[in-house]
Amino acid sequence: MTTDDLAAIYRDYISCLNTKDWASLGRFVHEEVRHNGRRLALQGYRRMIEDDFERIPDLHFDIQILVSEPPRIASRLLFDVTPKGEFLGLPVNGRKVVFCENVFYDFQDQRINEVWSVIDKAAIEIQLRP
Repeated sequence: MTTDDLAAIYRDYISCLNTKDWASLGRFVHEEVRHNGRRLALQGYRRMIEDDFERIPDLHFDIQILVSEPPRIASRLLFDVTPKGEFLGLPVNGRKVVFCENVFYDFQDQRINEVWSVIDKAAIEIQLRP
């Protein structure tokens, strides 16, 4: 798989998330996917993403940086969202917040097999200060 091929697959995956095309998720995510070291499998991964959309109704994944080096992708995603209630243990309660997530993906058979994700929680904390 070329660098451009992998980047295109990743962009299609992000589009799948943004359109909530859950039926197509298995085209992009391996059946035995792991997230931050925890085995979720495809159904658990789907539930995790669906829960994110439930807690953040205006959730939209915006790729800011994308580095493709098969079989890996590194991405910086920007979020400009309005989470309901608590988010990451913080009392966001419907306030608009902007933050980034730095994510590394490992692909196997052209599907995401492993995800390592870090959200910039400090950026959210700064925005919630009185």
